[in-house]
Amino acid sequence: MPPELRVPGPAWARVATDLVAVAGLASFVAAFWWDLVVVALFALVLLGLVVPRLVRMPGWLQAATGATLVLGAWGATLDWYVAVPWLDIVVHAVANGLLAAVALVGMQTARLLPHRLPAGGTVLVVTALGALLAVVWEAGEWFGHTMLDDGIGVGYDDTVGDLVCGTLGSFAAGVALAVGGGRDE
Repeated sequence: MPPELRVPGPAWARVATDLVAVAGLASFVAAFWWDLVVVALFALVLLGLVVPRLVRMPGWLQAATGATLVLGAWGATLDWYVAVPWLDIVVHAVANGLLAAVALVGMQTARLLPHRLPAGGTVLVVTALGALLAVVWEAGEWFGHTMLDDGIGVGYDDTVGDLVCGTLGSFAAGVALAVGGGRDE
């Protein structure tokens, strides 16, 4: 395996990350039994599985991010959010926080930010990145609802709630990175 694709961390984290990648790929293939919106959703999930590997995110964090994205996409596909309405806010908080952490590590890997930031800087940057990602996510939901499938749930309360939960999840991820130093292998 090329060194840039090797998952950092202990063996269990590498195995978990690879299992999540297989689940993501299988989910993408299965999406073709639905419609193009579901295929596009799982294509985004695949992107969310590849980027953390390319930025050399620690294996446990790659596995957590990937599992959250795969389960979140299946939740949307199988209407879990209709059956369990609070699940949407949990997924927005957790996924947004993990993706904001990936964005921070990616920026550090690309040398756009220092490898080590002060704790307050880590929290601030991850929260800001997460707020931006939450806006992009909600814009994507609006676009999907408006242009592709009006079955994609949007609305004022949903959008504002998702933005708040995504930002709070990113704040929590920033605190976790600041306290635990998320780059350690």
